[in-house]
Amino acid sequence: MRERIRLIYNPTAGKEAFKQHLADVLSILEESGGMEASCHATRTAGDATQAAIQAAEDGFSYVVACGGDGTVHEVVNGLAQCKQRPVLGIIPSGTTNDLARALGIPFHIEQAAKVVARKQTMPLDLGRIGATRYFVNIAACGRLAEITYDVPSKLKTVLGQLAYYMKGLERLPGLRPIHLAVQAGEHSYEGKAMLCLITNSRSVGGFEHLAPKAVVHDGLLDVLIVKPTNLGDMIRIVSAALRGEHTRDERVLYFHSSDIVLSSEDEVDLNIDGEYGGRLPQHVSVMPQHLSVIVTGKK
Repeated sequence: MRERIRLIYNPTAGKEAFKQHLADVLSILEESGGMEASCHATRTAGDATQAAIQAAEDGFSYVVACGGDGTVHEVVNGLAQCKQRPVLGIIPSGTTNDLARALGIPFHIEQAAKVVARKQTMPLDLGRIGATRYFVNIAACGRLAEITYDVPSKLKTVLGQLAYYMKGLERLPGLRPIHLAVQAGEHSYEGKAMLCLITNSRSVGGFEHLAPKAVVHDGLLDVLIVKPTNLGDMIRIVSAALRGEHTRDERVLYFHSSDIVLSSEDEVDLNIDGEYGGRLPQHVSVMPQHLSVIVTGKK
């Protein structure tokens, strides 16, 4: 009996790229991977989560998130709460595709499908917010993190990652620091901050080295805090981040932890994988190697 694989795809992600290649992807999985493939097109927010849960309950061996980081986030939140968890696959076709970038999965849709067909896996940590919400890549707070809420989905579909950069440049001069308190084992911080990132992988927002020491299966989350800075210094930090050299800056704190508590005297929202994750205070923890994910074999 052939293993069953369920594709969950967002028909509007990444300039509607995936659905144009759907027939070829199904052919690759069935012929090269020897799989019995079927698919589910998402319609509304949260649909991918329910589809992933249903696939797990129906006994699928693999569930593949086909879309951007939002689709991956929803699929992971479905699989994470299941007792029997199918292997996660990713065919990236969204705006930034952070987890796929960190795992070295090709952005060409047919090539990514061939990676899935080879079925090479590795363990994957998850971040958890409280007891019921999960993230696979990033939890962030600070005014800079709120930019993702301000980018309309239609603009992301048309302009892709450029839409985030345009909105970031527009907002950057007016950004103000927040009050932030962080307790993370032997590490702590309290004071003003421009941004706080808690990440599971090194790639965030298209920056491939934002958390340069992050490993997706080491049982730790990487924490990066940017202290108050002026516009010129912020631009220099962003420029250094493109090269992975920003952690040397005295205005940047960078450490690892498996358990983090965030709080603030201000009204501050938490952004998880680009989605609204509730208001501080929040407890962030790691679920070591909670899923298996298909990779290229090179990671």
